[in-house]
Amino acid sequence: MPAPTSSGSMRDRLLSYWERYGVFWLGALLVGLVSVGYASLMDSAFALFRRIEAYAWWLPLVLTPAGAALAVWLTRKYFQGAEGSGIPQVIATLEDHSLARSLLSFRIMIGKIIASFIGMLCGFTIGREGPTVQIGASLMYAMRRGYRHSSEFMENQLATAGAAAGLAAAFNTPLAGIVFAIEELNRNFASRTSGILIAAMLFSGVVTISLQGNYLYFGQIKATIPWLWSAVPILLAAGIITGLFGGLFCWLLLNTLRWLPSPLALIKRLHPVWFAAICGLVLAIVGVVSGGATFGSGYAEARSLLETQEPMSPFYAPLKFIALTVSYMSGIPGGIFAPGLAIGAGIGNLLSMVVTTLPLQALAALCMVGFLSAITQSPLTAFVIMVEMTDGNDMMMPLMAVSLLATQVSKCFWRLPFYHALALNYLPNAGQAKAAQQTQVT
Repeated sequence: MPAPTSSGSMRDRLLSYWERYGVFWLGALLVGLVSVGYASLMDSAFALFRRIEAYAWWLPLVLTPAGAALAVWLTRKYFQGAEGSGIPQVIATLEDHSLARSLLSFRIMIGKIIASFIGMLCGFTIGREGPTVQIGASLMYAMRRGYRHSSEFMENQLATAGAAAGLAAAFNTPLAGIVFAIEELNRNFASRTSGILIAAMLFSGVVTISLQGNYLYFGQIKATIPWLWSAVPILLAAGIITGLFGGLFCWLLLNTLRWLPSPLALIKRLHPVWFAAICGLVLAIVGVVSGGATFGSGYAEARSLLETQEPMSPFYAPLKFIALTVSYMSGIPGGIFAPGLAIGAGIGNLLSMVVTTLPLQALAALCMVGFLSAITQSPLTAFVIMVEMTDGNDMMMPLMAVSLLATQVSKCFWRLPFYHALALNYLPNAGQAKAAQQTQVT
């Protein structure tokens, strides 16, 4: 007859189960919960900005520069590593694990939330998706403390799963989170990590759906594109135009000091807080000129176009392009996914003035996926995000074609993917790689 199980061995078994499943599941649930809370916080910030803007049209001319200076000062003084999107920081930590403790921490997470909240409160053209990726990675990386024995591989798995879960929760696109991790975060992805990613999507998704419902981020696209030869020139035009705009966007942000006037370049290097204030003033002027349309992420404008099919102003796309470029140049924490999709919708709106054989809704969707693919050079991620966000299964082949074409056109400007090029800024001994990339600029 076997001996009864001792209390010590039972405790060890429970601890083993906790380490194998409990820590990870708890982390994934926390990512979903924090992602939903962060989304609500950002929405509330922009709603408050709209009320301030409605009170007096000139208030953004004061509020936006002041808020930009405050956000960048806080970031550089207390939260270095929280600037920008957050995706380059996650990529850098996966390339060099020694950076994880400085780029993925509770301090960075808190700083990201505070500074991006200030940015949205001041009307900056930023999205919450990139920050949610860094927040999710930071949360999951912190869960390593729940293990008795940690390893670099396990900690990278946690960070990757947290980042992917953060993107999935931000857009309510679980499949896109997995594709994003494989295509963008870690291009040398280990197959045994796929189960961990799926579990992370499941648990964070349960929290998101429980609190927000099983919604489509941009609503449902009801338009279809017949796969006929007559549609090919339109798809080519959408892919080439969005690829050119997306490639230009990447070039401008990766070569800021090369095209900025010398006085502004000097201010950016020596006085980044003042430079942020100048960017805020430019952004406010663009916002006032556009009647307030360029403030914020652009989610409302893009969704309205897809749902109502009412045309935008023809100036929306170029003005939104300027607003996003200036916002990212300022150094304020914030993402480019949602604003990039809004710019794509605006390009589709412009294309509809020439193309009359396809509905506006379809053209907008094509250009949205094209521009997002061009700025990230991750065509599969952009394609899956667009399909999941809009339930656009009837447009899968055209969306995929435009996504791939736009990516190739964008590479004519800068061959290294945008986020990976920015990640070099965080990697030690990356000078040779940066110099090599300079030779790739057309």
